[in-house]
Amino acid sequence: MAYRVVFILIFALIKIRMRRKLHLLLFFLIIGKFLFSQAPELTENSKISLLTCAAGDQLYSAFGHTAFRVQDPALGIDVVYNYGTFDFNQPNFYLNFTKGRMIYSLSRRNFETFLYEYELEKRWVKEQILDLNLQQRNQLLAFFEENYLPENRDYPYDPLLNNCSSITGDILKEQFGDDVVFDDSHLEKRYTFRQLVRQFMDVNTWSMFGIDLAFGSPVDRKATVLEHIFLPYYAMEQLRNTTLDGVPLVKRERTILDYSEHTQRSFFPLSPLFWFILLMAFTGIITYFDYKHKARSRWLDFSLLFITGFAGTFLFLLWVAADHTSTPYNYNILWAFPINIIVAFALVVQDKVPQWVSKYLWSTLVLIGIVLLLWIIKVQIFSPVLIPLLLTLAIRYLYMIKYSKL
Repeated sequence: MAYRVVFILIFALIKIRMRRKLHLLLFFLIIGKFLFSQAPELTENSKISLLTCAAGDQLYSAFGHTAFRVQDPALGIDVVYNYGTFDFNQPNFYLNFTKGRMIYSLSRRNFETFLYEYELEKRWVKEQILDLNLQQRNQLLAFFEENYLPENRDYPYDPLLNNCSSITGDILKEQFGDDVVFDDSHLEKRYTFRQLVRQFMDVNTWSMFGIDLAFGSPVDRKATVLEHIFLPYYAMEQLRNTTLDGVPLVKRERTILDYSEHTQRSFFPLSPLFWFILLMAFTGIITYFDYKHKARSRWLDFSLLFITGFAGTFLFLLWVAADHTSTPYNYNILWAFPINIIVAFALVVQDKVPQWVSKYLWSTLVLIGIVLLLWIIKVQIFSPVLIPLLLTLAIRYLYMIKYSKL
């Protein structure tokens, strides 16, 4: 009995001591997290600047890049806060991109590591040192560090309204309020989003054709002054025309990497315009021989209707089922009509064109006419590369209507 009492007392003492150690450990963990989560206090020698990087050759880098740099030689700090970080290996990356549910992150990297990529790709990098007092610099650094916490660093990406460059204006406005003024006198005119994108990409490329095809009518409105800065080059120019407390925000500028601007080299035989002209000529020749022989090339009609119907279905899903702000109200579906898929299968199984199909084709010709009208009155601006493709469809639709009467 005495043995059991002694054992219980020893066990109780050990348990009390373990609880005290656990409480002490928990206390130090909380204090440690609090201390190390705080941004360091910058010194008078510190600088905060905006980095603008030249456009690259890949589609994701075709418009350039923007990031913030924080330097303090006294503290040994030289880091870049980069809101343009994404990971191709994220689960369902391409599906989420299609749905408009892309997640980008704020990353923090050593400046030399950040610069290495642009040195490797021979893209220029320019720096604009901001005229901020010590309190404002510490305020911005605290904001970056707060944003860099794991629970805060991810954000919903939008290529036109919320990207690594447009976020620059949002941050300055959020941190300094009405003290920061964005002047627009440097803009010759206000451009639409589509016009801004086309300034950096040749219209007669497959990339730009795909963008024009996916963009709906919302991108044909004029962007506001701040909305222009979704493009890094415009963000750099805007900072030159921005004041804080009535003083120019940019203290001085310098070029860190001095390389020539990358230029797009297009090869016409590989361009969409070349292939659509070729398709129009091919369709015209086939239609001529069909007319001479009073026949119908079912494989050609099926291909044109199926491909345009499939494209229209995809564009319709981008309109109604995705979260993109730039793809709704896309009137490309008037010529790439989703129902074309059904009609394609109805025509491939029989040589004769039913009367209901003839009426349907008249309707599609009217829709193509509406596309041209919307283009003229600038409700939506379409890719000029479409013209030979629309003519191709018109040629074949008219022949099928005529063939239905034979």
